[in-house]
Amino acid sequence: MTQHEMVAVEELVREIARALVDEPEAVDVQTVARDESTILKLRVAPGDVGKVIGKQGRTARSVRTILSAVSMKLHHRYTLDILEEDEEV
Repeated sequence: MTQHEMVAVEELVREIARALVDEPEAVDVQTVARDESTILKLRVAPGDVGKVIGKQGRTARSVRTILSAVSMKLHHRYTLDILEEDEEV
């Protein structure tokens, strides 16, 4: 897993989130790299959390499906955590 690939995946999630929310400037993605996986922590404005989760979690599930495809291509596991406003990164 190269640094370039990790930044590209982080930017992918950031751009998807920005396209979904009303306050794109509030979108923040942080990565926590582990040996065999990377956790992407997505934080958006409090009013936009529902937009990135979607009805019955469909939007979040779709983004996770995209990450799953990227994981298979890059041979590195990525997981997405959508943080509520009061959760620490």
